Order: sequence, then structure tokens, then C-alpha cells
Amino acid sequence: MNEERLLKVRNIVEAALLASPKPLDIERLCGLFDENERPTRQAVEHVLSLIDRDCEGRGYALKRVASGYRFQVREEYASWVGRLWEERPQRYSRALLETLALIAYRQPITRGDIEDIRGVAVSSNIIRTLQEREWIRVVGHRDVPGRPAMYATTRQFLDYFNLASLDQLPPLSEVRDLEEISREVEERLQAEIPFEDTERLDEVDDDTGETLH
Repeated sequence: MNEERLLKVRNIVEAALLASPKPLDIERLCGLFDENERPTRQAVEHVLSLIDRDCEGRGYALKRVASGYRFQVREEYASWVGRLWEERPQRYSRALLETLALIAYRQPITRGDIEDIRGVAVSSNIIRTLQEREWIRVVGHRDVPGRPAMYATTRQFLDYFNLASLDQLPPLSEVRDLEEISREVEERLQAEIPFEDTERLDEVDDDTGETLH
């Protein structure tokens, strides 16, 4: 691929990443081109490496998450950028964060399992909120009386928490208790802000996890 062609491919990939509300994988990026001018997968990977290199020293980075690639604000500048949305504070209840953390670490897991570990009932509002956010989904039913649903995290969960895979969660052996797990989740919520993520976390009720308006 000559330099002129490489520059065009790079500019198209950059423009698509800036415009897309969601991460884009290599197949989707290749699909932006007509068949007769479509670059190879290796060419797009090379272009992405060039873009990543040129992001060094800037306030944003090219990040690979579970669903693909996206531009996002670097962690060290998140507190300043976050002031653009001060009227919508990032906040979820501890009950919701603990529930999400248990699903992430113990999946697949049932609601009853979560209640046994936490020692309290899990509000239906919490499960509904997590499903509406598309952070968890039902992956099956346990073969016991009542056939309770088993929950697991989604690719959207990985994307939102800036993870390429569950392997990037801190090892459970290093986490002492539920409070520390939920704090880790909350820190990831506030860590890095994708360019397209103008939606802020809604404030929720501490007991139910229900969104407050």
C-alpha cells in the first residue's frame, strides 16, 4: 500500500472512530470501504498502530476494549473533563455495585447465590437497572426447583469499564471483601471517559438501586 493510500485509510479510520458512538472492531472498519478498495485486516491493524503511536503525549488515547477500538480521554485528565457534567454526578448505590461485582467475579450466578453471599435480599430494581444498562444478561437457568436465572456480564459491561476481557479484573485473591470489590468497580466507573460517552451515571436510591430523577 502506497503512502497516499495508507493516509486515506488512516483518515477514514480516524473519522469513523471519532464519529461512532460505540467501539469499532477491525471487521467493521474494513466494512466501511467498497469491496474494490477494501484494505486488508493487516493494513487496518497497521493504521491503528500508527494512530495509537501518534496519540502519545495527547489528552486522549486509542483504547482497545471488548467490542473493538475507541478514542477516550486519558485517566489523568478525567477529573477536568468530568466537570462538563457536574450537574449529573456519577453515583450508584453500594448494593448495586456489590451485586454487579459478584456477578463479574462469580458468573454465572443466580440471584439466590448473591443473596446468600451478601446476607440480604437483592432488589428487583437493581437487577432491572443492570439489565437496562446492558451490563448483565441471563445466560441460562440452574437445573434445580424453580429453575432460577443465572446471570453473567456482557460485552457492554467490558466496554463501559474499559476492559478488553474479564482477565483484566484484579484477581479475586487480591480483593479482601465486598466493600473493596465495589470500590474497585466504582473507581473504574470514574476512571476514563470515552469521547462519545456524554451519558452520565444517574444517581440511584441507596436501598433499591432505582434511578432518581
